[in-house]
Amino acid sequence: MPKISLHETIERDMRLRIEAGEWREGSLIPGEVELAEAYGVSRPTVRQALQTLVSEGLLERRRRRGTIVRSPKIDQSFALALRSFDDEMIANERVPRTQVLLLKRSPADDEVAQALSLEPGDAVFKLVRLRYADETPNVLNESYIPAWAAPELDECDFSQRSLYAVLSECGHAVVSARRRLEVIKADETSATLLDVDEGDPLFLFHTVGFDGEGRAVEYSIASYRGASNSFEFSVGLG
Repeated sequence: MPKISLHETIERDMRLRIEAGEWREGSLIPGEVELAEAYGVSRPTVRQALQTLVSEGLLERRRRRGTIVRSPKIDQSFALALRSFDDEMIANERVPRTQVLLLKRSPADDEVAQALSLEPGDAVFKLVRLRYADETPNVLNESYIPAWAAPELDECDFSQRSLYAVLSECGHAVVSARRRLEVIKADETSATLLDVDEGDPLFLFHTVGFDGEGRAVEYSIASYRGASNSFEFSVGLG
């Protein structure tokens, strides 16, 4: 039988500690120095074992915090259906929370105007929210809503309210949407807000939401943590 290397032995022991619940989901595990002393090996050996478990999705490195035991990925079905973030989190047995970073009335730039079938400079509301799952920042969402669709949108508390619910109350319920998915690397700002490393992968969705009369009433750009989310799509033969 091939000889098992030191890092493989440590990796197996760490995996057993996770499976046994000694290291619980969401908990911070000991640092490299402490682990190296506990196992009587060098830090590079510990680092190699940790990297294997990170690659397998059992552990996750967090900026400014250390390494934590990862929760299962959030299975996102919103790509196929119109469902609120809170509903998605509850369906995945997570606790949702929203932090409003910005809400202001501003003129539409060329990109926003084209997405919402407006003229550049037309009034829109810009809403930027950081959405949490079990106190982990999960989505950075930047939304634009034409001012004609909800003239008093800036008076709403979106830390407690759903954008789609407000639009529905204004007579412009979103009944269909067009979405485009990309995979990008986190820049300095998104890395800081989403608590990932700069350059880590993010799922980027561009969404245009339409009301019952086919009018574009929402344009959003949402960045999802690559380490925390998975998306499943149903396709048929073309």
